[in-house]
Amino acid sequence: MRLVTTVLAAATLTAAMPLSATVAETSERGFVTQDQADVAASPLDTWLALIRPAAWWNDAHTWSADAGNMTLTPQAGGCFCERVPGEDREDGFSLDGSVQHMTVIQAYPLRNLRMRGGLGPLQGEPATGVLTITLEEIAGGTRIRWEYAVGGSMRYEVASISQAVDAVMSRQLHGLRDYLGALEGAGGAGGEADDPADGEATIEAQIDALQDTE
Repeated sequence: MRLVTTVLAAATLTAAMPLSATVAETSERGFVTQDQADVAASPLDTWLALIRPAAWWNDAHTWSADAGNMTLTPQAGGCFCERVPGEDREDGFSLDGSVQHMTVIQAYPLRNLRMRGGLGPLQGEPATGVLTITLEEIAGGTRIRWEYAVGGSMRYEVASISQAVDAVMSRQLHGLRDYLGALEGAGGAGGEADDPADGEATIEAQIDALQDTE
Protein backbone atom coordinates (compact mmCIF):
# COMPACT_ATOMS: atom_id res chain seq x y z
CA MET A 1 0.00 0.00 0.00
CA ARG A 2 1.27 3.47 -0.87
CA LEU A 3 2.38 5.43 2.21
CA VAL A 4 1.23 8.94 3.06
CA THR A 5 2.58 11.51 0.63
CA THR A 6 0.26 14.52 0.85
CA VAL A 7 -0.23 17.26 3.40
CA LEU A 8 -3.98 16.96 2.94
CA ALA A 9 -4.01 13.32 4.00
CA ALA A 10 -1.86 13.87 7.07
CA ALA A 11 -3.84 16.86 8.26
CA THR A 12 -7.20 15.15 7.89
CA LEU A 13 -6.26 12.05 9.86
CA THR A 14 -5.56 13.55 13.27
CA ALA A 15 -9.06 13.24 14.68
CA ALA A 16 -9.40 9.64 13.49
CA MET A 17 -6.14 8.29 14.91
CA PRO A 18 -6.14 5.19 17.07
CA LEU A 19 -4.94 5.72 20.64
CA SER A 20 -1.22 6.44 20.77
CA ALA A 21 1.47 7.47 23.23
CA THR A 22 2.89 10.96 23.62
CA VAL A 23 3.94 13.79 21.39
CA ALA A 24 6.43 14.97 23.98
CA GLU A 25 7.59 18.15 22.25
CA THR A 26 6.69 20.32 19.27
CA SER A 27 8.17 23.45 17.74
CA GLU A 28 8.04 25.25 14.42
CA ARG A 29 10.91 23.07 13.22
CA GLY A 30 9.93 19.62 14.43
CA PHE A 31 8.61 17.33 17.12
CA VAL A 32 9.44 14.39 19.40
CA THR A 33 7.23 11.33 19.96
CA GLN A 34 7.75 8.87 22.82
CA ASP A 35 6.30 5.52 23.82
CA GLN A 36 7.32 2.50 25.88
CA ALA A 37 6.27 -1.12 26.39
CA ASP A 38 7.19 -3.87 28.84
CA VAL A 39 7.60 -7.33 27.33
CA ALA A 40 7.92 -10.80 28.84
CA ALA A 41 11.26 -11.50 27.16
CA SER A 42 14.91 -11.16 28.09
CA PRO A 43 16.99 -8.28 26.65
CA LEU A 44 18.69 -10.84 24.38
CA ASP A 45 15.42 -12.16 22.96
CA THR A 46 14.08 -8.61 22.67
CA TRP A 47 17.18 -7.47 20.77
CA LEU A 48 17.05 -10.44 18.40
CA ALA A 49 13.40 -9.68 17.65
CA LEU A 50 14.05 -5.94 17.28
CA ILE A 51 16.59 -6.48 14.51
CA ARG A 52 14.14 -8.71 12.59
CA PRO A 53 11.43 -6.17 11.64
CA ALA A 54 10.01 -8.62 9.10
CA ALA A 55 8.51 -10.52 12.05
CA TRP A 56 6.58 -7.65 13.65
CA TRP A 57 6.48 -4.46 11.54
CA ASN A 58 3.01 -3.54 10.31
CA ASP A 59 2.41 -4.54 6.67
CA ALA A 60 0.33 -1.42 6.07
CA HIS A 61 3.35 0.78 6.77
CA THR A 62 5.57 -0.63 4.04
CA TRP A 63 6.01 0.23 0.37
CA SER A 64 5.58 -3.39 -0.71
CA ALA A 65 2.56 -4.14 1.55
CA ASP A 66 4.58 -6.99 3.09
CA ALA A 67 6.81 -6.54 6.13
CA GLY A 68 8.49 -9.79 5.18
CA ASN A 69 10.51 -7.75 2.69
CA MET A 70 12.15 -5.67 5.43
CA THR A 71 15.68 -6.19 6.75
CA LEU A 72 17.86 -4.43 9.30
CA THR A 73 21.65 -4.64 9.64
CA PRO A 74 22.44 -3.74 13.28
CA GLN A 75 25.80 -2.02 12.87
CA ALA A 76 26.89 1.54 12.21
CA GLY A 77 26.13 2.36 8.59
CA GLY A 78 23.76 -0.59 8.34
CA CYS A 79 20.53 -0.29 6.43
CA PHE A 80 16.94 -0.61 7.60
CA CYS A 81 15.77 -1.47 4.12
CA GLU A 82 12.92 -3.01 2.17
CA ARG A 83 12.83 -4.97 -1.05
CA VAL A 84 9.92 -4.07 -3.33
CA PRO A 85 9.26 -7.05 -5.64
CA GLY A 86 8.79 -6.18 -9.28
CA GLU A 87 5.45 -6.79 -10.93
CA ASP A 88 5.19 -9.89 -13.10
CA ARG A 89 5.16 -9.07 -16.80
CA GLU A 90 3.87 -11.08 -19.72
CA ASP A 91 7.41 -11.42 -21.04
CA GLY A 92 8.52 -12.84 -17.69
CA PHE A 93 10.85 -9.91 -17.02
CA SER A 94 10.62 -7.79 -13.87
CA LEU A 95 12.90 -5.58 -11.79
CA ASP A 96 12.77 -5.36 -8.00
CA GLY A 97 12.76 -1.98 -6.32
CA SER A 98 14.18 -1.06 -2.93
CA VAL A 99 13.70 1.47 -0.15
CA GLN A 100 16.11 2.69 2.51
CA HIS A 101 13.94 3.59 5.48
CA MET A 102 16.75 4.48 7.89
CA THR A 103 20.50 4.15 8.47
CA VAL A 104 21.92 2.73 11.70
CA ILE A 105 24.14 5.24 13.49
CA GLN A 106 24.52 3.42 16.82
CA ALA A 107 24.06 -0.20 17.83
CA TYR A 108 24.80 -1.56 21.31
CA PRO A 109 23.37 -5.11 21.39
CA LEU A 110 20.86 -5.71 24.19
CA ARG A 111 20.93 -2.01 25.08
CA ASN A 112 20.40 0.56 22.37
CA LEU A 113 19.64 0.97 18.67
CA ARG A 114 19.66 4.39 17.01
CA MET A 115 18.80 5.07 13.38
CA ARG A 116 18.50 8.19 11.26
CA GLY A 117 15.96 8.77 8.50
CA GLY A 118 12.57 10.17 7.54
CA LEU A 119 9.94 7.46 7.78
CA GLY A 120 6.82 7.31 5.60
CA PRO A 121 5.78 10.74 4.30
CA LEU A 122 8.89 12.34 5.79
CA GLN A 123 11.10 10.50 3.30
CA GLY A 124 10.20 13.07 0.65
CA GLU A 125 11.00 16.06 2.86
CA PRO A 126 14.25 17.86 3.78
CA ALA A 127 13.41 17.08 7.41
CA THR A 128 14.83 13.94 8.95
CA GLY A 129 14.39 12.01 12.16
CA VAL A 130 16.38 10.03 14.71
CA LEU A 131 14.76 6.91 16.15
CA THR A 132 16.26 5.78 19.46
CA ILE A 133 15.18 2.42 20.88
CA THR A 134 16.46 1.60 24.36
CA LEU A 135 16.20 -1.74 26.17
CA GLU A 136 16.22 -2.01 29.96
CA GLU A 137 16.07 -5.25 31.91
CA ILE A 138 13.26 -5.24 34.46
CA ALA A 139 11.67 -7.85 36.72
CA GLY A 140 10.13 -10.48 34.47
CA GLY A 141 11.26 -9.05 31.18
CA THR A 142 12.44 -5.97 29.28
CA ARG A 143 11.26 -2.38 29.02
CA ILE A 144 11.44 -0.94 25.51
CA ARG A 145 11.64 2.84 25.21
CA TRP A 146 10.89 4.25 21.76
CA GLU A 147 11.63 7.87 20.81
CA TYR A 148 11.49 9.50 17.37
CA ALA A 149 12.84 13.05 17.12
CA VAL A 150 12.10 14.88 13.86
CA GLY A 151 13.51 18.23 12.78
CA GLY A 152 13.99 20.33 9.67
CA SER A 153 11.99 21.85 6.88
CA MET A 154 8.80 20.03 5.88
CA ARG A 155 5.64 20.82 3.95
CA TYR A 156 3.41 19.64 6.78
CA GLU A 157 1.81 21.42 9.69
CA VAL A 158 3.70 20.15 12.73
CA ALA A 159 0.55 19.84 14.84
CA SER A 160 -0.96 17.40 12.32
CA ILE A 161 2.02 15.38 11.13
CA SER A 162 3.32 14.88 14.68
CA GLN A 163 0.07 13.18 15.70
CA ALA A 164 0.09 11.01 12.57
CA VAL A 165 3.70 9.94 13.05
CA ASP A 166 3.12 9.31 16.76
CA ALA A 167 0.29 6.91 15.95
CA VAL A 168 2.36 5.06 13.36
CA MET A 169 5.39 4.79 15.67
CA SER A 170 3.24 3.42 18.48
CA ARG A 171 1.72 0.87 16.13
CA GLN A 172 5.17 -0.51 15.31
CA LEU A 173 6.14 -0.72 18.99
CA HIS A 174 2.87 -2.49 19.73
CA GLY A 175 3.66 -4.98 16.98
CA LEU A 176 7.01 -5.75 18.61
CA ARG A 177 5.35 -6.00 22.02
CA ASP A 178 2.69 -8.39 20.76
CA TYR A 179 5.30 -10.51 18.96
CA LEU A 180 7.32 -10.95 22.16
CA GLY A 181 4.36 -11.01 24.55
CA ALA A 182 3.33 -8.17 26.85
CA LEU A 183 4.53 -8.39 30.43
CA GLU A 184 1.47 -9.16 32.56
CA GLY A 185 0.33 -6.20 34.63
CA ALA A 186 2.76 -3.86 32.89
CA GLY A 187 1.97 -0.31 31.91
CA GLY A 188 3.22 1.46 28.80
CA ALA A 189 1.83 0.58 25.39
CA GLY A 190 -1.84 -0.17 25.49
CA GLY A 191 -3.74 -3.25 24.39
CA GLU A 192 -6.55 -3.90 21.93
CA ALA A 193 -7.69 -0.28 21.95
CA ASP A 194 -4.52 0.71 20.09
CA ASP A 195 -5.77 -0.69 16.80
CA PRO A 196 -8.92 0.27 14.87
CA ALA A 197 -12.03 -1.71 15.76
CA ASP A 198 -13.48 -4.14 13.25
CA GLY A 199 -15.30 -2.24 10.55
CA GLU A 200 -13.55 1.05 11.34
CA ALA A 201 -11.63 2.56 8.46
CA THR A 202 -7.88 2.30 8.95
CA ILE A 203 -5.53 5.26 8.56
CA GLU A 204 -4.35 3.82 5.27
CA ALA A 205 -7.90 3.38 3.90
CA GLN A 206 -8.71 7.00 4.71
CA ILE A 207 -5.54 8.15 2.96
CA ASP A 208 -6.40 6.14 -0.15
CA ALA A 209 -9.92 7.57 -0.16
CA LEU A 210 -8.59 11.11 0.02
CA GLN A 211 -6.07 10.54 -2.76
CA ASP A 212 -8.70 8.92 -5.00
CA THR A 213 -10.70 12.14 -4.91
CA GLU A 214 -7.81 14.34 -5.97
